[in-house]
Amino acid sequence: MVCLVPSLTEAVAATAPGLLVGATDWCSHPPGLDVKRIGGTKNPDTKGIIALAPDLVIANEEENREPDLAALRQAGLTVMVTEVRSLEQAFAELHRVLVHGCGLPRPGWLDAAEAAWRDIRPPRRRLRAVVPIWRRPWMVLGRDTFAGDLLARLGIDNVYAQHAERYPRVPLEELNASRAELVVLPDEPYRFTAEDGPEAFPGLPSALVGGRHLTWYGPSLAEAPGALGAALGC
Repeated sequence: MVCLVPSLTEAVAATAPGLLVGATDWCSHPPGLDVKRIGGTKNPDTKGIIALAPDLVIANEEENREPDLAALRQAGLTVMVTEVRSLEQAFAELHRVLVHGCGLPRPGWLDAAEAAWRDIRPPRRRLRAVVPIWRRPWMVLGRDTFAGDLLARLGIDNVYAQHAERYPRVPLEELNASRAELVVLPDEPYRFTAEDGPEAFPGLPSALVGGRHLTWYGPSLAEAPGALGAALGC
């Protein structure tokens, strides 16, 4: 297998690490994964992937570009493309990739992840939040996103959840005037830190969260409710 999606690389490696022969440079989990690196998610080395002759290439409609996937298909490779825009869809796609795509038994960690999210307590109160994912220019979570769905389940309502775009560019002045009660700052794709991010939102409480818990769909989902809840004060 070759995987072009960091979270799915972790999912396959946690279930049957011997299946993977290639992964992107951004596939950082599990640490120490020893496979051929084939470039980035947006600029993979398609010739290198073809040379590996994998039985399956795992991709995602948001993270990977269709021209690259088309080149792999044209070379005769089987490409499985996932779509993940909600927690339920993440669980369904993980089952499809691992059981139907890779021919593996359903892993116990997937059942544990589903149980972790099924057992979360109802939020004590709901907060309106802006969720930047980039600066220079400022970009935020918009409509129909996996991360937005996770936050909503924890009582955090995305101010831009009804925006026409999924990741709109919004001027900082507008973000600060949005009447949000919280700014949620993940450490990926832009690495927000205590020194880089909160200062742009004076007077607005900020919560620094792990991007792997907020945006990855894989084994981290089992610990994500607790980790995100602690960071958000839920």
